Amino acid sequence: MVKDILELYENHLVHEKGYSHHTVRNYLGELRDLVSFLEDRGLSLEKATLWDLRAYLLHCQKKGLASTSLARRVASIRGLYAFMRTRSIIKRNPARLLRTPKRGRPLPRTLGIPETKALVEKGPLTSRDRAILELLYATGLRVSELVGLDMDDVDMARGHIRVRGKGKKERVVLMGAKAREALQEYLRERSLYLKKASKALFVTSRGRISDSTVRRLVKRAALQSGMDKPITPHTLRHSFATHLLERGADLRAVQELLGHANLSTTQIYTHLTLGRLKEVYAKAHPRARRKE
Repeated sequence: MVKDILELYENHLVHEKGYSHHTVRNYLGELRDLVSFLEDRGLSLEKATLWDLRAYLLHCQKKGLASTSLARRVASIRGLYAFMRTRSIIKRNPARLLRTPKRGRPLPRTLGIPETKALVEKGPLTSRDRAILELLYATGLRVSELVGLDMDDVDMARGHIRVRGKGKKERVVLMGAKAREALQEYLRERSLYLKKASKALFVTSRGRISDSTVRRLVKRAALQSGMDKPITPHTLRHSFATHLLERGADLRAVQELLGHANLSTTQIYTHLTLGRLKEVYAKAHPRARRKE
């Protein structure tokens, strides 16, 4: 019966859905894996429940399947069961509420303070590059936010920058002294980069600087400063948040500076500062240390 169901479904995918043979082969391979899992437990496609299907996905997750592969398996299973329901092979569709199992969010990659200092001071090749690196670290801007800055977004006197973030929400971020110095130096030379007028803050000879150009210059600066690990603009954003929290910044203030809609998004950085908190606790609490 299982073989008949899979053959019917294969014909449906090829002739009714118009899927390529490559796609169909992948779907059928994944579904045969599901069948094998169910049969090992004395179950069949027709008798499987939502919990059985979830158990299969957790089994795949434990085997190390990437989230994209898990999502594809969910799509394969839901497609099969929807087909079985429309053909009256089953009375109820147990896969209707099936979702990809959530994985624990990976901790972001960050730099130590000495590494960050070396990156922004030894890595830049031009005044523009240094200003970009200093601003990324001083403000925690996303790369898309940085390249979207215009000249009139910057208030040099107050050390403020108006940023348009996700969902076109505006916020104000702060520049430290080093970032302001670097930006002032770049602004004195900004005209050298331009061939035509532009309102963009950071420019190349073709106009507004691009995301990819910023990513390349960050990578180049990392190599120039002696780092042998991958560094991206987002690494500087993560480092910005982590260093603030390590030095006692309020979590909600960091949330505001990062432009996070939800505090839970910012809370991931508290995991990174746990080691630092343990050190502080061990030194500060009167009963935290063992007797010598």
